[in-house]
Amino acid sequence: MYYSLVGRDLEHEVVPFCADAGVGIMVWSPLAGGFLSGKYTRAKPKGESGDRLGGFDFLPHDREHGYRVIDLLQSIGAKRNASPAQVSLAWLLTRPTVASILVGASSRKQLEENIAAAAVQLTAEDLAALDAATKPTAIYPNWFNERVADGKAYQALGIPLAVPPVR
Repeated sequence: MYYSLVGRDLEHEVVPFCADAGVGIMVWSPLAGGFLSGKYTRAKPKGESGDRLGGFDFLPHDREHGYRVIDLLQSIGAKRNASPAQVSLAWLLTRPTVASILVGASSRKQLEENIAAAAVQLTAEDLAALDAATKPTAIYPNWFNERVADGKAYQALGIPLAVPPVR
């Protein structure tokens, strides 16, 4: 399944199902087609060596949001002596339902860098920052239900509301 810091759609239904069923997820394109490698930035949207992601976006994501994620990956990576790719992969390795990650490397250097991500230790603060910056938005009908929910009933049931009800 496709799963990355800029592609967390699985968390709506697939991840909870897999967690409940005790099934692991094999992740493909964990770096969003190379976007999360750090070589694609606002200053260099086509990367260092070409136009791989310059035109056709195989994996849809909001580029500006992606650049903010890359900024965060670079910041965390600087503290952990890790590349943005390694931080991205290390984050995935902390996900309880992720059983394995398929990495695509075009060189031995990339493969070795990706493998080294297993040794990157992210702190609770790092994980919280990445989770907050990339949290998937609610899909319908969840966002609707939260907005029209009876707050007192939810409170009595101990169910937190992400959005205050509209009255």
